[in-house]
Amino acid sequence: MPIQYLRLKKGEDRRIRAGHPWIYSNEIDTASSPLKSFSPGEEVLVQAHDKSLLGAAYVNPRSLIAARIFSRDPNDRLTEEWITQQIRIALALRQHLFSGPYYRLVFSEADNLPGLVIDRFENDLVVQINTAGMERQQALIVQALCDLLPATNSVLYRNDSQVRDHEGLDTYVKPAFGEPPENIFLEENSVRFIAPLIKGQKTGWFYDHRLNRARLRQYVSNRRVLDVFSYAGGWSIQAAAYGANSVDCIEVSDFACDYILKNAELNHVAEKVKVICDDAFDALKALLQQHHKYDVIILDPPAFVKKFKDRKEGLIAYQRLNEFAIKLLVPGGILVTCSCSMHVTMQDIIDILQRVAYRTQSQIQILERGHQGPDHPIHLSIPETDYLKAVVVRKI
Repeated sequence: MPIQYLRLKKGEDRRIRAGHPWIYSNEIDTASSPLKSFSPGEEVLVQAHDKSLLGAAYVNPRSLIAARIFSRDPNDRLTEEWITQQIRIALALRQHLFSGPYYRLVFSEADNLPGLVIDRFENDLVVQINTAGMERQQALIVQALCDLLPATNSVLYRNDSQVRDHEGLDTYVKPAFGEPPENIFLEENSVRFIAPLIKGQKTGWFYDHRLNRARLRQYVSNRRVLDVFSYAGGWSIQAAAYGANSVDCIEVSDFACDYILKNAELNHVAEKVKVICDDAFDALKALLQQHHKYDVIILDPPAFVKKFKDRKEGLIAYQRLNEFAIKLLVPGGILVTCSCSMHVTMQDIIDILQRVAYRTQSQIQILERGHQGPDHPIHLSIPETDYLKAVVVRKI
């Protein structure tokens, strides 16, 4: 079957020519290329209104983002050879950056593979597919991974993201190759971890904060540390390993709390680590009432602003969280405050810290700013890929 054309309305090609790969449904000339004529995930050639070619894409008439360009060369197709080459390019970067095989191997549009995320845990891989176009290429993706990484033990599909709902896709978690283990081992900043692969959050681990967690080394030695929203202990266990005197962890999930304790044992720091298995806001309020004080506090919450319409409520939650932290800090104490909400900017965080300083009658210095590591590259034309923010501040 010959490949079909997807034509844009007049003037709607400017953003695409500037490098953005997303085409919204209201930008399409449906008179000449009706969306209902395409099947979800079908490959198309994108035309400007004057019929000049803009690239190769895949389409989904069910989604607000109706098409995603995967190549500016209209001769390219989503073949095994092409997919393998894109993963090979992504792999070369990670192998150059990191000494061990623990990283995000593919980061969607930023690695020219829109809708595809792959995390590597040595010989066990986790694949997350978020679009109909990549869903069609499942077999080719797995084959490409096995060809490029012949020692691969297993590949797991973690296709349970809410994003798939917008694409009209079912959600599921299942093996794609081999027998994925229940738990995976990894190393980050010379600290070892065990994490839940099949039942864990997202792909099992959050590699994006790797460099921000490495910064802890210069702040936590001989200090009392509080880690809020600990998950499996990425921040807290590294703090303990870097010489903290004590580390209290707040985590609401009993399941995740067990992994904090496992990772404390694994790294021989169990005597330093205490787990508070409770809601973060409730636990922080109780610590204040009990007059606890900390030298270093880490706030790495889930996305409080998942949609733009949730900004007002979410920013209030971030402010409440940071107020608790500043009140619990000793003078000279360090706060590492983070946000993974794409709809929250670095300036939003600075504004929140200014309000918190005023409300708590505190003076605050910004020492450092951080964002996601280089295995989560930022697509220049997609602000949403620049989603992770971290600010290190000192309470004077």
